[in-house]
Amino acid sequence: MTSNALLQRQPLFFNATTAVRQIARAAAFVALGVGSAAHAAGIRLEDDRGTTLELQAPARRIVSLMPSLTETVCALDACDRLVGVDRHANWPVSVKRLPQVGGMDDANVERIVALKPDLVLVRPRSRVAEPLERLGIKVLALDAKTHADMRRVMETVARATGKPGAGEAVWRTLDARLNAARARVPLGWQGRRVYFEVHGGMAAASESSFIGETLARLGLANAVPGTLGPFPKMSPEFVVRADPDVLMVSALGEVSSMASRPGWSAMSAIQRGRVCSFASARFDLMMRPGPRLDEAADAIVNCLASLGNPPR
Repeated sequence: MTSNALLQRQPLFFNATTAVRQIARAAAFVALGVGSAAHAAGIRLEDDRGTTLELQAPARRIVSLMPSLTETVCALDACDRLVGVDRHANWPVSVKRLPQVGGMDDANVERIVALKPDLVLVRPRSRVAEPLERLGIKVLALDAKTHADMRRVMETVARATGKPGAGEAVWRTLDARLNAARARVPLGWQGRRVYFEVHGGMAAASESSFIGETLARLGLANAVPGTLGPFPKMSPEFVVRADPDVLMVSALGEVSSMASRPGWSAMSAIQRGRVCSFASARFDLMMRPGPRLDEAADAIVNCLASLGNPPR
């Protein structure tokens, strides 16, 4: 082949190489475009209203209007993203320093808006959800009535904060600790019937409540059937007929007053002092379906252990 012929063929080689490089650059551009589109799609969530919520990026400025949701955010190591809480939030201690925007039913919309949140956590049927959404603020409504709900809520909040899988990890830890707590329940208390009083004696936690599920996980029975609803109002006569093995209440001061309720002085739990009374802070956490469920279980087990084995 002559040198002229070789020179004439070289441009063909160089042009082919250039074309390959151009195709590679184009493919990279397309891939970048697809990646950008995927990023733009953000995080897609469905809340307990059945509402689909899309976040363009993980939430960075969060207002939480439920103490249990506030605790969940912090359990997911995202406490630094909270910019506002409801007036009842008290754990961890650091949240007490955050701006308070009212309660679950009387939250101040103007205060919330002033905090410039990119996500507000509320319970379903919250009064502030609609006005906030009209102002373009993202609202995620979540509620946990059972252990399964708690697990789902934890993972939903984890996804909202860009930490998929973190909620499941928290739940697995809680699940293991509940098993450990059950192993510590004195044998004499296994299967014994509990009456767990709430709302100052006006109601009780039944089998179908998350508290009832915790009692069941510990191997305890519940004096209040789940068919009555999670937290049914109770008459003193019902409890007398049920004659539970142990009473669980919110404060020591209520023990003496319980004996004055019609017929209660004849109940074996009152006569034998088989009452678990929890300080307000401890009882507070027991009423919250959140990441301190294991602490609630430990409090129950510790009280039972302190009462000694019940008579057969």
